[in-house]
Amino acid sequence: METTNINSWVDSAVREQPVWDMHTHLYAPTFGTPVPNATGQTDPAGLLLWGIDELVTYHYLVAEVYRIVPSTKLPYEQFWKMSKQQQADHIWKHLFVERAPLSEACRGVVTTLTKLGLDPNAKNLNEFRKYFAAMKPSDYIDKVMKVANVNAITMTNEVFTDNERNRWIANPNVADDPRFRPVLRLDPLIRDWAGASKKLADLGYKVTAEANDASVAEVRRFLGDWIKKMKAIYLAVSLPPEFRYPAPSNDPVAAAGITMLTKAILPTAQEYNVPFAMMIGARQKVNPSLGDAGDIGGLADTYTVAKLCADFPNNKFFCTMLCRENQHDLAVVARKFGNLMVFGCWWFMNIPSIIDEITRLRLELLGTTFIPQHSDSRVLDQLIYKWEHSRVIIGNVLKDQYAKAVAAGWKITQDNVKQDVKLLLHDNFANFVAK
Repeated sequence: METTNINSWVDSAVREQPVWDMHTHLYAPTFGTPVPNATGQTDPAGLLLWGIDELVTYHYLVAEVYRIVPSTKLPYEQFWKMSKQQQADHIWKHLFVERAPLSEACRGVVTTLTKLGLDPNAKNLNEFRKYFAAMKPSDYIDKVMKVANVNAITMTNEVFTDNERNRWIANPNVADDPRFRPVLRLDPLIRDWAGASKKLADLGYKVTAEANDASVAEVRRFLGDWIKKMKAIYLAVSLPPEFRYPAPSNDPVAAAGITMLTKAILPTAQEYNVPFAMMIGARQKVNPSLGDAGDIGGLADTYTVAKLCADFPNNKFFCTMLCRENQHDLAVVARKFGNLMVFGCWWFMNIPSIIDEITRLRLELLGTTFIPQHSDSRVLDQLIYKWEHSRVIIGNVLKDQYAKAVAAGWKITQDNVKQDVKLLLHDNFANFVAK
């Protein structure tokens, strides 16, 4: 069997297979957009971000520009007082005009503009702004999804945030857009029960500052209400590297969070047959002056994941970790538990060399029983470059693995390739969230 045939099959399958992007921070246009556009309507607190100024001021690029123009020259508070356009102009000048855009975040902007038919070599952003200003948000979503070959976008819906929750309450049909799927995000229930309990009490749920049985019952009622309201396809939390199950005996904050996880969240997830997603390893606001750009990662505990999978065998778990050193152990844990689906190369793992390494490791340990990537996009346009770049890497890894299988004596068919790619880019997720 000629390797060139297999490589051609892989290229075609990876390029043509639509993706279900299982984790993003994108929103349907009904959630509002702060971006000036052809509709003539903007919502300053809108949640759908798109366009050149949002793309260039993404927090990866904010952190990167401060490597070049430090806070001693441009104080953080001065930067945040700039308009979005001024921030974008500053970043474009220093990261794209005065030097080559070699980082993955910068290259992503170049790829996005190129795939949209724009010349990324412009010395300023004026023509790009005209291009995006002529767009209508819903039409542009269709365009981006077509270019990226994404057929479904999974949102991250943070009901503990007043801005978003109020939109759901004001418009129960706010998420009735077939291109988007809701996910119920629950970080405060595990990370900050004191704050979460106050918010729940304000919303009319009879909870107290104690994580007792009465509070657990009310949290379950809250979860059921919002799963049904949203039609959430899974529940999700982002957790720090220190997250442990069982909780340390000397940490009452952690103990309250574990109580809510084990007695409220996981039983409710099982009741409604929705998976629970854990994104573990984010240490927040190490440099708070950078805002969203001020977080880092840390080594997490894979035994915690194994213990949860073992103690709650009727629950389905998604998991990704932020630290490179966790990736091998996490894949090994997934070999032991069929109720665990490892997914994506999250955040600081989302660079080509690491995506390549992790995807190879997972294929060698798990075959095709994992989800190789999610975009984690916060700006709609990022779907284009994140999937353009990831498809190339996933395809190259598959080519190498097929070549090894052929060398061992296996006959690969084009149907094998199409089936494997469909599992990796779409069906593994679709099947795991299926009711």
